[in-house]
Amino acid sequence: MESGYSLVSHIFIRLLNVSENPYAKAGVDTTAGDIAVELMKAEVAKTHGAHVLGGYGGFAGLYDAGFLTGYRHPILATSTDGVGTKIAIAIAIDKHDTIGQDLVGMTVDDIAVAGAKPLFMTDYIATGKVVPERIAEIVGGIARALAPTGAALIGGETAEHPGLLGEDEYDIAAAVTGVVEKEAIKGAHLVQPGNVVLAVASSGLHSNGFSLVRKIVQDAGLNYRKHSDDFGGQLGEVLLEPTMIYSALLNSLFDSEVGKSIHSISHITGGGIAANIARIMPVGTSLEIDRSLWQVPDVFSTLASIAGIPLPALEETWNLGIGIALIVDAESASEISSRINAQGFTAWELGKVARYKTASAKYSQDTDWTIGGKGADGGAVRLIGAYRD
Repeated sequence: MESGYSLVSHIFIRLLNVSENPYAKAGVDTTAGDIAVELMKAEVAKTHGAHVLGGYGGFAGLYDAGFLTGYRHPILATSTDGVGTKIAIAIAIDKHDTIGQDLVGMTVDDIAVAGAKPLFMTDYIATGKVVPERIAEIVGGIARALAPTGAALIGGETAEHPGLLGEDEYDIAAAVTGVVEKEAIKGAHLVQPGNVVLAVASSGLHSNGFSLVRKIVQDAGLNYRKHSDDFGGQLGEVLLEPTMIYSALLNSLFDSEVGKSIHSISHITGGGIAANIARIMPVGTSLEIDRSLWQVPDVFSTLASIAGIPLPALEETWNLGIGIALIVDAESASEISSRINAQGFTAWELGKVARYKTASAKYSQDTDWTIGGKGADGGAVRLIGAYRD
């Protein structure tokens, strides 16, 4: 955009556009997008460091990657994702300042678990009508969540789609790129029987399984805008608790002396607990997880109780309190757990990797084991016992 315009000028020109611009008469207010950019610029600029080239108005975000010559064998990592139907709750209570953190958590942490440090992100927002203040809230949330990770928000697009989306409707997505030394990539290839599996607590629902959440709320006749004694607050705000971001934590561990003791990491997102851990284990290994090892957060147990669904039936849908899981050397497990807790997170031991009872878990017919996940061959995981009351 033309950075010389003041915000007042944009508002004046917007009024002219509405009355004279045929595109505006068709429902697309291009000047509203410019106003949104003015409102978000300060927050976005806080994510820009020396590697970001240029400013606003270009067709592409530019990032100086010259420092990669200092890597022995740099591998680029990338991930793209959205937030899903959690956005419907943000719309219902007109609260949009945390949904950007969900977007960062769903993308940045997916490359962090591979051992990568995030470099930059681009975002995309589609909406029925550009409301500058709402767009600025969303992007401001993205920028604030990105800042601790070290990644820059270097570009994005806000698209107005009247007739396709309602005036208050929107969807968001992002892509992130990071880098890792080839020899430092984390994954199933490093896992051995005897390794310890550590869980790190989630902040709640994160950004998965909200179609079920919304159905439970609808079927129960609950109102997102009203206080709920069962949930301990305004229902919508409780359910919008933003996704915990683990990137900075993981990279601090990678940079420490225990970094090489961390072999494989899972981000517990869509697919739930067993499948997401099984996919970071090699074929021929197994893990049994005792459900009594942790207290399932109230938001999960309350939703399950309202719906009349037992918690074990939700293990493939919600994280049930586990945000990420790390597979580490047994000798370093205690120190790694202490380092995690010292940074304000909560870690506990889930179990130990063992050999599966057959040579290859891939061909197992056992119905109580989850074998691999997301199309990837992997280990065998099952949950046993009962959750704490």
